[in-house]
Amino acid sequence: MAPALVQLFWVLAKGMVRTSPEGHRLTGQSGALELFPETWCPEEPGFHLEASSSFSLGQEHQERFSFPTGKFWHISDLHLDPNYTVSKDPLQVCPSAGSQPVPNAGPWGDYLCDSPWVLVNSSIYAMKEIEPKPDFILWTGDDTPHVPNEQLGEAAVVAIVERLTNLIREAFPDTKVYAALGNHDFHPKNQFPAESNSIYNQVAELWRPWFNNESFAVFREGAFYSEKLPGPSRAGRVVVLNTNLYYSSNEQTAGMADPSQQFQWLGDVLSNASRDGEMVYIIGHVPPGFFEKTQDKAWFRESFNEEYLKVVQKHHRVIAGQFFGHHHTDSFRMFYDDAGAPIGVMFLTPGVTPWKTTLPGVVNGANNPGIRVFEYDRVTLKLQDMVTYFLNLSQANTQGTPRWELEYRLTEAYQVQDAGTNSMHTALTRIASDQHMLQRYYIYNSVSYDHSTCGDICRAEHVCAMQQVAFNTYATCLHGLGSKLVPSFLLMLTLLPSLSVLVVP
Repeated sequence: MAPALVQLFWVLAKGMVRTSPEGHRLTGQSGALELFPETWCPEEPGFHLEASSSFSLGQEHQERFSFPTGKFWHISDLHLDPNYTVSKDPLQVCPSAGSQPVPNAGPWGDYLCDSPWVLVNSSIYAMKEIEPKPDFILWTGDDTPHVPNEQLGEAAVVAIVERLTNLIREAFPDTKVYAALGNHDFHPKNQFPAESNSIYNQVAELWRPWFNNESFAVFREGAFYSEKLPGPSRAGRVVVLNTNLYYSSNEQTAGMADPSQQFQWLGDVLSNASRDGEMVYIIGHVPPGFFEKTQDKAWFRESFNEEYLKVVQKHHRVIAGQFFGHHHTDSFRMFYDDAGAPIGVMFLTPGVTPWKTTLPGVVNGANNPGIRVFEYDRVTLKLQDMVTYFLNLSQANTQGTPRWELEYRLTEAYQVQDAGTNSMHTALTRIASDQHMLQRYYIYNSVSYDHSTCGDICRAEHVCAMQQVAFNTYATCLHGLGSKLVPSFLLMLTLLPSLSVLVVP
């Protein structure tokens, strides 16, 4: 049986059993419990933090574990627009809006624009207030605004990376940061070379306090590296990839089999980790697979996408988690073996920028700013939970004060045991089979910005993107399953009419 059909069977079969109660979701201030006093950040108005009462339930759940638990932040896609200004002229608010007028810009930003400095600053200091002593921080890039190359330049790109680096180091001076470059963190954007260059060298100097000597040297050659996680067990490792080398918009690496020999290096690192009894977190900016808010939009060139999947399938036993950005949305990707069993999960963290994407085919592609903290086992690196906080940008502009609120806790929202591979497969089956759970996921996908209904086409786009990272199986899921289902699957669809939307004509 084809792997795509086997995986669909898993979704259908598991989707028949739904016994969990509803999770808790916070929208606006409804049901909110004040958790922190108002806090003033350097050089900006104060921000206020909120959390719902469901947060305490999650804490009690975590206290039942006997193994040591740590926390780490994951932030991505800050996209600072240094020239954002609240102007009476709607065409002079932000360069990142392009030719679009921005008629009602507020002090904390606008959904048509990238992040003003006060928003970026607020997000980092909200992290410091919520969890001031994380074990480490994952920062997966895209620091500069969405503007044409001629409006930037190498010096401007490096200056923005430096400004954000200094901000994070100022807020978390004693915290290890594992940082990756995004496709906008180069000039010209997207055109990352497979060899040493001026920007790699300059960024390596900026991040040198976070590097050991080996990482510093390796990063200068290809903008990737690997280091041990902090802590007494020394049983964990982070691999930072430069997946911009695989981006379909990168003409510098077109036609190459293994740009900068990163795949070979990655395989060696994972093999050594297996030999040494280490578990690994993999991070990067541009993810493999497809964008869930439209159809057939892949980021990697197909050959690179296939190679990444081969690496995950071969080394999945030592990969404890994958963490990427680029989408600005909140989603995840499942990885399966040839028999259709789940072997890995990749989390796509929402962006801080609220910028509404101009990608063709995407409707209403803005988001509220989001930040995310993971809870994990310090010994095994098993992901225990994930908590996302967000800023309601419209509310912040209306009230004049940004309120960073608890959006959701993963284990409660999807009624799963933890944030591991099997639990996320269970979450996917519920999203695919339960309209209420799908709608909850869909609202979280835009960080509580888009509350419209996710219909049949929307369901297929999101579920197929989450379930199928490979080009061929994604196409089968999205376009061809209806004519290729065997009778047993048709029977399952009869039993589960709510899943019929997966069969796209």
